[in-house]
Amino acid sequence: MFTGIIEETGSISFLNLNEQSGSLCINAKLVLENTKPGDSIAVNGVCLTVTSLTENSFTADVMAETVRKTSLCSLKKNNIVNLERALSAQGRFGGHIVTGHIDGTGKITEIKKEQNAVWYYISSSKEILSLIVQKGSICIDGISLTVAKVLDSSFAVSIIPHTQKNTNLFTKKVGDSVNLENDILAKYVKKLLSPDSADFHETETDTENKLNEWLREGVLR
Repeated sequence: MFTGIIEETGSISFLNLNEQSGSLCINAKLVLENTKPGDSIAVNGVCLTVTSLTENSFTADVMAETVRKTSLCSLKKNNIVNLERALSAQGRFGGHIVTGHIDGTGKITEIKKEQNAVWYYISSSKEILSLIVQKGSICIDGISLTVAKVLDSSFAVSIIPHTQKNTNLFTKKVGDSVNLENDILAKYVKKLLSPDSADFHETETDTENKLNEWLREGVLR
């Protein structure tokens, strides 16, 4: 599990990815501390398993499903990537629950500055947008962010200078793809209320009553 709080950015020193699978090597420093083969590191939000380590880099394999679902295949040598180690028991939970399992990709459609902040508008599929709510959480390239706007075919986030400086967002431009992970809580609620669920035999009133019950019990806040 991750939090979406980026520990550092690294750079791609080697990659060999095709439509099927591959591997990559990333130059890093902080995330290598106390890390060993078999540990998990999120690379642009994608949970990867460390297969080998040097003093200043780590290597990870990438399977076919990851290539299909993420933007890793668009990476090139020397590209900057966001890095986060899996949350330790002693760690602070500063972002939101992030699994490192990408739901799909989005495309940056607009970048504009507003005083000290920068707005990023990102288009994506209806499936991903259906689980995004204003002021809710979204993980973009591994970064835990708050949704500022939800539009018909896109959503927007407003980035503070600290995030701009300490992640790879400063390298992004209009047309670039980013990895997206929806809030896991939203996915569970959608599943529980889905007509395809084995336990779904409810009317709209039943569903409203269940939501109110969850609110009273503190399941939803």
